[in-house]
Amino acid sequence: MSERDIEEAGPGGLASLLVEKGALSSDWLPAFTTVPRDAFVPDRVWPGQASGTRQGECVDRNTDPFGWWEKVYSDVPLTTQWDDGAQAGPDKGRSPTSSSSMPKMVFSMLRELDVKRGDRVLEIGTGTGWNAALLSHRLGSGNVVTIEVDPAVADEARRRFTASGLTPLSVVGDGAKGYAEGGPYDRVIATCSIAALPYAWVEQSRPGAIIVAPWGPPYGGQGIARLTVGSDGSAQGPFVMSSAFMRLRNQRESFPPTRDYLGGEEWPACGDSGVSSLSPDDMGDWHHMFTLGVRLPDLFCRVDQGVSGTYRLWLFDMAGSSWATADFEKGRTAYDTVQSGPRRLWDEAEAVMRWWKEQGEPGFERYGLTVTPRRGQQVWLDDPANLVPVRVP
Repeated sequence: MSERDIEEAGPGGLASLLVEKGALSSDWLPAFTTVPRDAFVPDRVWPGQASGTRQGECVDRNTDPFGWWEKVYSDVPLTTQWDDGAQAGPDKGRSPTSSSSMPKMVFSMLRELDVKRGDRVLEIGTGTGWNAALLSHRLGSGNVVTIEVDPAVADEARRRFTASGLTPLSVVGDGAKGYAEGGPYDRVIATCSIAALPYAWVEQSRPGAIIVAPWGPPYGGQGIARLTVGSDGSAQGPFVMSSAFMRLRNQRESFPPTRDYLGGEEWPACGDSGVSSLSPDDMGDWHHMFTLGVRLPDLFCRVDQGVSGTYRLWLFDMAGSSWATADFEKGRTAYDTVQSGPRRLWDEAEAVMRWWKEQGEPGFERYGLTVTPRRGQQVWLDDPANLVPVRVP
């Protein structure tokens, strides 16, 4: 990599790209410039992609400084921890558990947070510390509280805060509980995804406060919810964009293995065979998965990859009683299915996709979320009064 390449791959090049994408606004540019991303990225990272959730191979600053610099100043997420720290070497672990988020997402969420001078902010998920550092530069360290469940991750972020001359209140604890001692807050931002918005975040916020958080059902598909806290103890607002964040640790899903559903038999076991005109590929985009997960909240899926682009989509209910499969092969218009158990899960998925088409094929921007102390959370379409119908398990 030449000196010119390094310069283009540095902060100036990334800033220009983010401004072009509409993520980095002029009011956040001073923080971007003063609080560089490289100061909040460890020596060893696993770069992700602008779209998708897969990670590449390890890039180590000590052995490949130019490659590391290029990835840090690319608009991609960087995995910084695997398996809650159990996987410490250069190899990828089973699950990514901490990261430096994609810069476009970082500044898009900060834009939605719409902070004002004097605002007090609670951040859920310190991670590398870059997000809290940006907020501290903008608002002053005394107005920022950041909470991290992993003590080692929090300690490393604190070291970076100190090196950058910043002093936000860094707390080790369960982000789902918030941090009442530092409230009330004018803004709450989560850098981890949730399937249920913890009501503590609402309780610890002032009326009129804004909560920005990635929300998604267990089936998959996440969107950024931008909620406004009401004086009645509710929080309500639209989804403003799609997202892909690691789950809040105390909300991580654990699904039964496939073998538990087959009773020790090989597929198709005792399942009933059929044919469907619905392609598994037509229900695999992020907003499709979101819709399926909202309508069928006890549904989850797995995919078995085949050869030449073929695959088998599995659907399961969390009760462990029903399953279904559909086989995809490019060029086909009819797809083989198998269903087993008291519920016909493929039929249910077809019904949801028909509903989605009847509603005009909505994307994230037409959905919204309401959270109340008595009714919990409810997803709506276009208007808070138009609740999305949910199959009760």
